Amino acid sequence: MIKTFTHETLLRYVYNELPAKEHQQVEHALLHDAELAASCADLLLAQRALNDLRRAPSQRTTDSILQYSRTFLRKE
Repeated sequence: MIKTFTHETLLRYVYNELPAKEHQQVEHALLHDAELAASCADLLLAQRALNDLRRAPSQRTTDSILQYSRTFLRKE
């Protein structure tokens, strides 16, 4: 029996969010379906690229926000 997996299922597999039984089913399918394995590899590469992105604002952005906030602290 050939089982098909949705893109969402592959994403959940990549992020380790599947129940154990479904996780095993996907792993079995990846061993026997080169196209599915290639799609999964693409998702893993995208995940790695996204995880490497900077998650903090630049110092210039932080300074600009702080400078702007100081305009509200001035006494008239």
